[in-house]
Amino acid sequence: MAAKEIIAQRVAKEFKNGDFINLGIGLPTLVANYIPEEVKIVLHSENGFAGLWDKAEEHNIDKDVIDAGGTHVKLQDGGVFFDSATSFEIIRGGHIDITVLGALEVDSSGSLASWNIPGKYVPGMGGSMDLVSGVKKVIVAMQHTAKGLPKILEQCTLPLTGKSVISMIITELGVFEYIDEKLHLTELMGDTSLDQIKELTPATYTVALRN
Repeated sequence: MAAKEIIAQRVAKEFKNGDFINLGIGLPTLVANYIPEEVKIVLHSENGFAGLWDKAEEHNIDKDVIDAGGTHVKLQDGGVFFDSATSFEIIRGGHIDITVLGALEVDSSGSLASWNIPGKYVPGMGGSMDLVSGVKKVIVAMQHTAKGLPKILEQCTLPLTGKSVISMIITELGVFEYIDEKLHLTELMGDTSLDQIKELTPATYTVALRN
């Protein structure tokens, strides 16, 4: 299984009945493919709809129905559409239980950098600053490294999306949680070793593996 699928599948295990969940652009949108049928949740797309959805088939695309990442989707029965103002009222009002976001960098204090690479054009941070300040639990879903370089740092070097806002980090190598405002490694993925994590994670963390 590819790294992104490993991450998405593991993220889906964090959802429980009744959760209202936002999926950010990129890798987080894959999580929708791994939600167990017995877990009854509602997904939120910041561009203006909520419910559950599937990736649209090529023969059945509605060009007006896309998720926040620009993928054509098909909203299931019971889904609702709303304008951008309402979407962000939902976010800023604290009505969403979990947001799943990608990241360029995260650090040992729970800060997140997800929107700007100096010297490169980016359109802006989208709704990520609103999400990390308005949602109850922030899960970062990302690959552990980028072109071999670590992404879990002692301190972010890129402009911050939010300071000390992350609850959990899930990569293809392991799961990290912020407990009492400190970073803890709580789970290893597959046959990943502690030495591998140590080599690729310059951030300060405590090993607290759960059975």
